[in-house]
Amino acid sequence: MLLRIRSRDGLERIQVDGPHISISQLKTLIESQLQIPIQNQTLSTDQNLLLAKTPVDLLRFTDMADPSTPLSALNLSHGSIMFLYYHGERTVRGGPAVSPAGSFGRKMTMDDLIAKQTRITRQESPHCDSVSFDRDSANAFQRYVNETLAFASKRGGFMYGNVTEEGRVEVDFIYEPPQQGMEDDLILLRDPEEEKLVDAIAAGLGRKRVGFIFTQTIMQDKKDYNFSNKEVLQAAELHAESGLKEWVTVVVKLEASEDGGADVHFEAFQMSDMCVKLLKEGWFVTEFGENDDPKLSKMKKDVVVGGKDVKEVDNDFFLVVVKIFDHQGPLSTTFPIENRNTHAAMTALKSHLDRTKSLPFVKRISDFHLLLFLAQSHGLGSDVPALAECVDSQTAVPEGYQLLIESMASTS
Repeated sequence: MLLRIRSRDGLERIQVDGPHISISQLKTLIESQLQIPIQNQTLSTDQNLLLAKTPVDLLRFTDMADPSTPLSALNLSHGSIMFLYYHGERTVRGGPAVSPAGSFGRKMTMDDLIAKQTRITRQESPHCDSVSFDRDSANAFQRYVNETLAFASKRGGFMYGNVTEEGRVEVDFIYEPPQQGMEDDLILLRDPEEEKLVDAIAAGLGRKRVGFIFTQTIMQDKKDYNFSNKEVLQAAELHAESGLKEWVTVVVKLEASEDGGADVHFEAFQMSDMCVKLLKEGWFVTEFGENDDPKLSKMKKDVVVGGKDVKEVDNDFFLVVVKIFDHQGPLSTTFPIENRNTHAAMTALKSHLDRTKSLPFVKRISDFHLLLFLAQSHGLGSDVPALAECVDSQTAVPEGYQLLIESMASTS
């Protein structure tokens, strides 16, 4: 039986006899196959183990603390994944053997010397404390990819919100740009003018762009990675473009549940500082072949991973786990969302206003997607950021704007 072990060194695999073995026997196998002493190991099925910073933090993870517990009691079977925290250093197995001739048998160039100093290690802590999603916004995104797209093609969006003083990234809405989603690739057909308008509305709402969210397809669920090489590259490019150290990348996937069904999962990460640095400096190979392993990112020059010179790096080295929470934000997410298969029309505006007519007018337009629709409709345009400021402060909408919006709806 094969088990997957994720640690600060990335994703590795070990062979065990079956689910009947105990935690104690598993730790012995980890010691023999991964060269990590038993006394240095802490195991858990909770990925937050990798965020532990002190010995006290480790005490919270008790699900695999009893050495006599069989793996079957934890529902661990072939292909299952668990998380490993360990003290000390180790040499990661695998990778090409180091040849002395590499240093003495040929002339070293300046690029070679720089590459020798480029060491890739796992970044232990993110630059943000956590990420929290507005429940309605997150649900609207996952419901579309689940019920309409059936996770058959990829989908992405930019997350907007704020970063609190405590370092929590709070996401209040998701803007979905024009895009072409495929089985294993996502092409954002970005419209600079639309994005400029989106940012202006967001600023009126007191929000800014704080991250990127994307889905993986059901075909990708059969692959053994968190992010593919293409996804690492795209996420790193967007992270670098943002200039925001707390920028978060979130992946949404459909995973098989214990009862034979399937559950939608949100997983949050930051791209590591090293990943963004290598991207900016042009180290990544940006063209992909059919035979390339998607769980490995190719480098143009050798880098040092686990004491070995390599040109392929496990994608997990570039990911830093971020905790996820949820909250109920001040905005609604009931108006049709932009750039989907069905485009919103004036009838949608009338329906929305009719449905919310018992509310104060500022509450009726407290929806980012509605504000974007109004900004792209004739008659309002550049005035919408001012409306957004009314929404942010929950102050009365000037009568002229209200009459204009109601007039637009009545013409449908």
